[in-house]
Amino acid sequence: MNEVSQLNIELVRMIKEWDPLSIGIDDYDTEAADVVQLVHQLDDVAELGKDIQAIYHFSYEEVIPLSKCEQLATQLLTLKNTLSCER
Repeated sequence: MNEVSQLNIELVRMIKEWDPLSIGIDDYDTEAADVVQLVHQLDDVAELGKDIQAIYHFSYEEVIPLSKCEQLATQLLTLKNTLSCER
């Protein structure tokens, strides 16, 4: 398995386990895919956090606190950067 595929699997796992709306980890496939795409495009925690908040708001019409979204963004970007450094 190549490194990008492994990273994507880990990112999706983290996003689903986050479960910000407590609806179950299997209900976030679309949002997880959108967030993974953004993780590959962005390196700024604040920007990624806002985009995560917007994705979930669009899908579920609920606003997740930005601080929670930024916490996830930090974890996702840390994982991306850690795996990138291991190459």
